[in-house]
Amino acid sequence: MGFVDSDWYTYLLLPLLIIMARIVDVSIGTLKIILISRGNRTLAPVLGFFEVLVWLLAVTRIFENLDNWVCYLAYALGFALGSYIGILLEEKLALGFQLIRIITRKEAVHLTNILRGKGYGVTYIPAEGSAGKVGILYSVVNRKNLNDIIPIIKEHNPNAFYTIEDIRFISQPLREPGGGTSNPSH
Repeated sequence: MGFVDSDWYTYLLLPLLIIMARIVDVSIGTLKIILISRGNRTLAPVLGFFEVLVWLLAVTRIFENLDNWVCYLAYALGFALGSYIGILLEEKLALGFQLIRIITRKEAVHLTNILRGKGYGVTYIPAEGSAGKVGILYSVVNRKNLNDIIPIIKEHNPNAFYTIEDIRFISQPLREPGGGTSNPSH
């Protein structure tokens, strides 16, 4: 009897390998879906290739061991852990851009200047709300910088109302020689 035929392999090592494979393929799948939703046409298919390849390896082991109920549990546990880890990875990578909209009843010029001083582009619009005059600030930021902006808002205008939205596409005008602009697709 070889190692592959032992209970040690069948009920411990094989299920652990299945769990690891599912964590990898589901994490990749989670990132792939996020990239697809953001319009990434190059990396998403590559991730899809590796997702399916790892999935096939895991499913093959399941079908080779249909009488091993521990493999079924390992498959399900790997899926759950892969979903969780995929979300954590996406949060750490903080891919893409977000629009932060800040509505303030207090004078917004100070907050606008603070954000601009930190290097953020800000558009300020005076407006009228249900309770009177308000200021609306718009800023498109890299998701990696979002955790830096929120404390600034809370410090300099703690009663401001703000919303955050994912942005799928950004068109940034580029200055060309002679003062003209062009709008390339990214």
